[in-house]
Amino acid sequence: MSIVRGAGILLLGVWLLAGCDSDTERGSNNEAHQNVANSDARALEFSIDLDEAQMDWVGAQVFKNECAGQLKCLVHWNKGERFPSLGIGHFIWYPAGVEERFVESFPALIQYMHQRQASVPDWLRELDEFDAPWPDRETFLAAQDSAEVAQLREFLAGTQGIQAEFIVERASRSLAKVVAAAPESQREAVSNRLKGLTSTPGGLYAVIDYVNFKGEGLSPDERYSGQGWGLLQVLLAMEEQNQGASVLEKFRGAADQILTRRAENAPQDIERDRWLPGWRKRLQTYREPAEMF
Repeated sequence: MSIVRGAGILLLGVWLLAGCDSDTERGSNNEAHQNVANSDARALEFSIDLDEAQMDWVGAQVFKNECAGQLKCLVHWNKGERFPSLGIGHFIWYPAGVEERFVESFPALIQYMHQRQASVPDWLRELDEFDAPWPDRETFLAAQDSAEVAQLREFLAGTQGIQAEFIVERASRSLAKVVAAAPESQREAVSNRLKGLTSTPGGLYAVIDYVNFKGEGLSPDERYSGQGWGLLQVLLAMEEQNQGASVLEKFRGAADQILTRRAENAPQDIERDRWLPGWRKRLQTYREPAEMF
């Protein structure tokens, strides 16, 4: 099955402000940041044009990172977390009463599914409040053989292409907001780094996957000791990397630096002891494809 459907993606008219067992957060759609690029702005064009084979590769890489390509992982609940992670992007879905620092993304995916006229399971559509129906991991594990979980897993297995499109669209909407949120003196450099990254399949994949993986870095809630770990923080840290390295090598090195800092600041030992090695392994996939298409 093709992971991404469509011949490519073209992002035009991106507006920038003058003078957006893996632990996965799903970015920042905080209202305080949605308007950050809406004041005095100048147009800058980001053109990303990939053919179908290249886009299939990007989508397959995200699925491999989150689920190791295993369909059973499409409906999952990590140890040490208060919410399930669903789909090829491990989209977060909070149970009722659960509030975390990470931005919830599964409801937005389902809204996107409705827009694409995908056939969403009846029990999902009929929820009075769109909260995860399992209050904790133990209840979730006990429901693994239920009809609802089976339907959900089948639904997510059959809509991988739409999920990948959702991931790509969300990342594309983030670019202007991320640049606009950078310190004014560094916006041009951050913009140039993004243009360099999104000009190749490997760099585009790195940007898309990192936004899905650790978010844009815009939400003030997604901080440990006042320091974020999203795309913005990685792009800023690229300045400290070896100047002789390629833009993708700099991105990979900066992401390692930022995620290491996050793990060191984390209140839970699991981030240092278990998650950081997995994060670093994931970063090593941020390379150009061995065979160009």
